[in-house]
Amino acid sequence: MSFGSKKEIRRSNILMLLEALIVGYVGYISSVLVKYLLGASFVAIPFAELISEIAIFTGAVIVSALSVGLYESKLRETFRGIIRRIFVSVAISYFVVEVATNTFLTNPNTSQYYLPVYAALTILALTIFRYFVNRLGILGLGQSKIIVIGAGERASIIEKRMRREVDRFGFELLGFVPIPGDNREEGIQNEKLIHVKIDENFRNFITDNDIDEVVIACDQRRGTLPVEILFDCRLRGVEVTDLLDFMERETGQIVVNLMYPSWVIYSNGFSSQNYLRDALDYTINCCLATLVLLIMWPVMLITAAIIFFEDVRVKGASVFYKQERVGLNGKLFKIIKFRSMKLDAEKDGAKWATTNDSRVTRVGHFIRKYRVDELPQLLNVFKGEMSFIGPRPERPQFVEQLIREIPYYNQRHNVKPGLAGWAQLNYPYGASVEDSMEKLKFDLYYVKHQSLMLDILILIRTVEVVLFGKGR
Repeated sequence: MSFGSKKEIRRSNILMLLEALIVGYVGYISSVLVKYLLGASFVAIPFAELISEIAIFTGAVIVSALSVGLYESKLRETFRGIIRRIFVSVAISYFVVEVATNTFLTNPNTSQYYLPVYAALTILALTIFRYFVNRLGILGLGQSKIIVIGAGERASIIEKRMRREVDRFGFELLGFVPIPGDNREEGIQNEKLIHVKIDENFRNFITDNDIDEVVIACDQRRGTLPVEILFDCRLRGVEVTDLLDFMERETGQIVVNLMYPSWVIYSNGFSSQNYLRDALDYTINCCLATLVLLIMWPVMLITAAIIFFEDVRVKGASVFYKQERVGLNGKLFKIIKFRSMKLDAEKDGAKWATTNDSRVTRVGHFIRKYRVDELPQLLNVFKGEMSFIGPRPERPQFVEQLIREIPYYNQRHNVKPGLAGWAQLNYPYGASVEDSMEKLKFDLYYVKHQSLMLDILILIRTVEVVLFGKGR
C-alpha cells in the first residue's frame, strides 16, 4: 500500500476489514448453498475444518488484493480494471487454499464443490461491493479531487464532453487554472476558474485542498508547464495525468483530434499484447457463432422466407446481400447480410446509410432494429474474416475518404472487424465523416484496450440493445 495521509490509510484499512468480513461470510453462505444443492449426498464439513478453510481463503484473498493494489490509497483505475484485479486475487487465493488444504487438512469428506462455489461467490460479492463503494462514494473511495491546469481550447473538451453529473461521479472537479498561452476565446465558458499562480502557492493549494490528481490540459506546454512543481506533487503522491489519458480513462474513448505523436509513442500502442486471447480468438469466435446459430436458425429461416415472399415477383431479387468491406490489416472481404434495402438502393452510387433511410424495405426496418439482418455474418466469423466483437467493417470507397480526412483512422484495421463494437454501444447511427470521427474515438479505445473482459461487457450490452430494439 502506498504512503498517503492518515485519512487515506484509515479508509483503506476500513475497506480491507469490510472485505475480509464479506469474504468470510461468503464462505459460510457457500457451505449452506452447497449443502442445499447436493442434498442427501452432501457430507457435512466439520466446523473446525470449515473455519480453517474460510480463514485461509480470506487471508489469501486480502494478501493477494494488497499485492495487486486493490487497497492502494491513490488507485486510479476503471471499474473494469478493478474487476480484473479482484479476479486475479481470488484466483491466486484459490490456488493457495487448494495446496494448503490438500497438504495440511486430510479430511476426505470436504465437498469438491465447496471451494469453486466459494471462489465464484467471492468474485461476485466483492465486485458488487466495490461497485457501490465507487458509485456512491462510500468511505470517500472512488471520489478523487481533481484540478485541471489549463482553461483553453484543449481543456474545454472536459466541459463539452462531461457536462452531466453522471459523467463525473468518479471524481470531484474543483476547477480550471488558466495559464499563459491558453486560447480563452475557445476555452472554458461555464466552469469554475481558479486563479492561482503555478509556483509555491500552487503547491500549497494542492496540499490545503487535499488534491488527488492534476490534469494537464494547457494549449501550449513549452515554457508554461511548472515542471518542478509538478515533479514535487508527483513525489508527494499526487497523480499528474495528461488530458488524453484522463479522457480515455473516464469516457472510454480516445480524443483523436487532440492526439499528438509523443502521446502515441509513450502509450501502449494500438496492437494487442494479450497473446493468449489472440491465440484462442478463432476458437472462441467459432464456438460463439455455433451457439448463436443453434439458437437463432429458426429466426434466420423465417426472415429469409419473409424477404423472399416480399420480393417474389421482382426479377433477380435475392434474400442475401453481399458487399465488399475492409477487414484486418486493410484486406478486402465480402460481408453477407439479409437484404434490408431495395434492389436499386445504390443505382446512383455508394451512399451513407441513415437512420430513417427511404431505401429500406418494410421488413428491412424490423430486421435492422433488432439486428437480425446481421445474423448471416456468422458465416464471415466461421471463415475467419470477422470476430464477434470489433469495429464495424466499412466500405472501401468510404475508407479511402476517411483515411485522407481523419488522422489515425487506419489504426482501426489493426483488429478484425466485428458483429458488435464499442462504438455502436456508445454512439448513435453515423452517416457522415464527422460521425465517423466520433465513432473512431471509441474504436481506437477498443483497439488499445481489447481484452476478454471488455469483449464480455460489449456482448452483454449488445444483448440488451437487441432485446429492447435500441439498435445503433
